Amino acid sequence: MKFNVLLVFLLITASVFSRTIDSLFIPQIEGTIRAKYEYNASIDEQRFQVRNARFSINGRFSPIVSYKAEIDLSDEGVTKMLDAYIRFQPRKWFTFTIGQQKIPFSTDNLRPPHLLYFANRSFIGKQLTGLRDVGATLSFQNKKRIPFDIIAGVYNGTGLYDQKEWRKTDELSYVIRGVVTPVRNLNFTMNLNSVRPYDLRMNMYNVGSFFDCNGLHLESEYFYKSYSGSVFSATEGFFAFLAYNIKTHKLKHINKITPLIRYDMMTDNNKGKASTDGIYQTDDVARSRITGGLTFSLDKPFLNDIRLNYEQYFFAKGVVNDQNKLVVEYVVRF
Repeated sequence: MKFNVLLVFLLITASVFSRTIDSLFIPQIEGTIRAKYEYNASIDEQRFQVRNARFSINGRFSPIVSYKAEIDLSDEGVTKMLDAYIRFQPRKWFTFTIGQQKIPFSTDNLRPPHLLYFANRSFIGKQLTGLRDVGATLSFQNKKRIPFDIIAGVYNGTGLYDQKEWRKTDELSYVIRGVVTPVRNLNFTMNLNSVRPYDLRMNMYNVGSFFDCNGLHLESEYFYKSYSGSVFSATEGFFAFLAYNIKTHKLKHINKITPLIRYDMMTDNNKGKASTDGIYQTDDVARSRITGGLTFSLDKPFLNDIRLNYEQYFFAKGVVNDQNKLVVEYVVRF
């Protein structure tokens, strides 16, 4: 109820502002809706979901200060407040952001839902990487010769919904991300995230790259997480995928069709919390997956895609596979 009241307040505020201030400062309202049908072939069951119903308002207080507030009215049926930050950019090459925000770690993690290539994120983007936290981020950009970005941040390390707890310096979460673009269609990333959500500090490392050429997109990431005191075996993750855009000029309502295929895997993972007897046990069991599919991109003015995916899972011997599924998803961004 509180989130719905907040959304109404933001919409009314945007309407009032749009009539009283210069066009540069008129708030922009954006939204993403993802509705899906899933059939679980492993257990012969099915379900419908609204995976996201996101609405955001963003704009400027001045030429160098901007803001964003985003709410998800249905993240698998749960209402969540997402981004809520203020951004200061006195120079094109320097940005400071404070508030609730995405952790600058992993390209797949940073990609918003409407720009995903597949209906479901990789294991790195979903099981192994924290999506959002509360804190401050500095970003430095270089556009000359070999363009690169350096992003560094410090956060509570406890996620969005536990902000009252006081944190010591050695309990905070620290992130640094480097992005190098040696040529226009080639990208390399290097990431480090050190977190201590409970009593155990964990260090996560990630490297990735993508390449675009004439409608072909190749992308890959590798993830490694170590646990202080070696209380749990290091966790690894990997994915690689290929997508190819086929223009469909002769089809009336479809702009392009994109075949895709992805392989991703992860080893046993612990989220940093010990059991009642002090043992660090597996929270996410090791698995691998092959995902194949087609994306049908409909004509503009808005981004609207239909994603058709099938996911085939593989588990270690003795682990029951109840995850194989067909996913049909319709996503609209406006």
